[in-house]
Amino acid sequence: MNMNRLINMAVRMLMRKGINKGVALASTRGKRAEDLTPEERAQAKNAQQTAQKAQKGMRAARRFMR
Repeated sequence: MNMNRLINMAVRMLMRKGINKGVALASTRGKRAEDLTPEERAQAKNAQQTAQKAQKGMRAARRFMR
């Protein structure tokens, strides 16, 4: 592997972690898990699942558009 590929791989890994953290933070509206009510927890879980489906859909669309 050359250096450019290694750097790109590391950047992608960091971006993926950052995006996942951002989605989790947005779905819980910045509250900690123990501060959420059961209804808020269910809503946050639903929001995270919806975001994951949207990400999978975007990946499929990019694959299709090639």
